[in-house]
Amino acid sequence: MPILHDPSRPPLQASDWLKKWSHVLAPRSRILDLACGSGRHALWLSSLKMDVLAVDKDLAALEQIQKMGIQTLCADLENAPWPLVGEQFDAVLVTNYLWRALWPELLDCVKDGGFVIYETFSEGHQMYGRPTRADFLLQSGELLRVFNAFKVLGYEEGLLSEPTRYVQRIIAQKPTLSGTLTHLAIGSLECSY
Repeated sequence: MPILHDPSRPPLQASDWLKKWSHVLAPRSRILDLACGSGRHALWLSSLKMDVLAVDKDLAALEQIQKMGIQTLCADLENAPWPLVGEQFDAVLVTNYLWRALWPELLDCVKDGGFVIYETFSEGHQMYGRPTRADFLLQSGELLRVFNAFKVLGYEEGLLSEPTRYVQRIIAQKPTLSGTLTHLAIGSLECSY
């Protein structure tokens, strides 16, 4: 059974990208942490008083997350039907996970005016470690294309350190039916290629 924190190792921290952009999330936002793994982001968001649903196929990890008071859902996102039909969230978070077949469901489950925060490995990462298969690496600019109907608040693509990895990351807001954006308090767009 996996443990969330091994005392012999430093605790896993939430992604710097999530920390940087969490200020756009209203208090008590309903957040979907998709393919949550050990739950480091779900736990961090919960500490900010967010209503988090952590979804993964690893039942043992989810049981540990659930002990911390976080709602969980055990689901195989790749080999079973989408488990959240009709559900919508104020924000959807995905880190270190890519399954392109889920793009339509992911787009649909973000509420109008809601956010997507996505960070995962991109082409070029294969020089630094796993994953190495193209199926699990974003193509250059792919997140910008997938979320082209959303308002991009921040986007980065490039090499990061500690650990060394090549990633793409985006935060984008889904327009409302009227075409306006809600609670937008962002100054400038950040891009690096």
